[in-house]
Amino acid sequence: MSGVRRLGARWRRRRPLRTRLALAASAAVALVAVGVCAAAFFVIRYELLHQLDLSLTQSATRVIQENRGEGPQIVAGECRFLSAPACAQIVPADPAADPEAAYLLPVAAPVREVAAGTRAPYYSNVTRFGQPLRMLTTRFGDGRALQVALRADPVEKGVRQAAVLLAAVGGAGVLLAGLLGYAVSRTGLAPVARLTSTAERIAATRDPRHRIELPPGPPGRQDEVTRLAASFNTMLGELEQSVSSQRRLVADASHELRTPLTALRTNAELLARGDRLTPAQRERASGALGRGIREVTGLVNDLIELARDEEPLPLLEEVRIAEVAERTVAMARTHWPETRFLLEAGAGAAGAVRPGVPARLARLLTNLLDNAAKFSPPGTPVEVALNAYGDGLDVTVRDHGPGIPAEDLPYVFDRFYRAEAARALPGSGLGLAMARQIARAHGAELTAGAAPGGGALFTLTFGEGPPSGGPSRSPARDQKPGGSV
Repeated sequence: MSGVRRLGARWRRRRPLRTRLALAASAAVALVAVGVCAAAFFVIRYELLHQLDLSLTQSATRVIQENRGEGPQIVAGECRFLSAPACAQIVPADPAADPEAAYLLPVAAPVREVAAGTRAPYYSNVTRFGQPLRMLTTRFGDGRALQVALRADPVEKGVRQAAVLLAAVGGAGVLLAGLLGYAVSRTGLAPVARLTSTAERIAATRDPRHRIELPPGPPGRQDEVTRLAASFNTMLGELEQSVSSQRRLVADASHELRTPLTALRTNAELLARGDRLTPAQRERASGALGRGIREVTGLVNDLIELARDEEPLPLLEEVRIAEVAERTVAMARTHWPETRFLLEAGAGAAGAVRPGVPARLARLLTNLLDNAAKFSPPGTPVEVALNAYGDGLDVTVRDHGPGIPAEDLPYVFDRFYRAEAARALPGSGLGLAMARQIARAHGAELTAGAAPGGGALFTLTFGEGPPSGGPSRSPARDQKPGGSV
């Protein structure tokens, strides 16, 4: 038996889901149809036999009333014809009291027992005159029994006709069940078939732009399979965006690396012919080679930093934001000696503490300060302010340069994006993208906007809850008047 079950399970696993669903639905409907037909057959058979038994009971009652006190004899013997009344005979308990004429109906020991009162009346099926009869044996006074019989072939014919008709109905039901099962499996699994086809097409073409067609209708009234297809479309959208971002990152990185690598190769080839160069030329080539190496190293390090999506949990500690700002401003004054950096901490901001990685937060502020210094005209300051309110904390960095054009504002945090005014300035276009990623990893949000009176304003907003050490995407707080957008 277990071998049969294993064979059935193996067969089911090898069948497609549509076939299994069609078979299951067909079997269920077919089972119901066959069960209903079988139940109808037994009900019809019972009712026909019950009507015949009622007729026998009525005939026996009439014979008893009409022949009270009569001895053993044949009362009526015309039951061989369909339209004739029932055959009836009176049988004594003692065979010695039988009449001289032979009985029409068979007389067996149970009949004598009914006559003697030791057996209850009963119905039986007999054959006489070449025809089936239904016979009732009941008591007829003391020491006598009455046998009444009617032809049963009309009832048997009706039962056979009902069996044939119900078998035909059951067969049609099974066929209809098969068609309905196929239709149900085809209709119910249509979104799954489209989902499978789309997945196979994506696997073959490696193109996540394909989508599954969804039936019209509001999302709240969609069935489970349609919601699965909608979720798959959403996943495809995320995959397409991820693949596009990856391709764009690779293309932008290769484009940004091409120029410094070309300069490195040129300077390396020039230094290889150092015997033909003057000392001054060799010094300039060596300096250019060193600057190129530092530029490429910084670009590669920035790419590695951008590949990180979270801060390591063991490195998290309570960081005093004001102290990090003071250190980064001091470093910026060293790197940009011609630019004035002003730091102001509001009430309560000096003691504000947030969980984080000090080196990463310092890198975030350094990128903002370097960006502000690049666009600051000579003689204008870069203003850094810390403001605490409630459980929140803002760090703003403002310059007095040309500001960010409205058309460039949505893209300033994109990797390798550089506005027209910034393309002639040094940098790789990764600083602001890295700054926003570090901010979100610390549960903060970095936004950019126009400063009142001109210039760019970057606002770093720390939320109320500390980060958990993983990537965090806390929405920015409502901006205060004069803040970034």
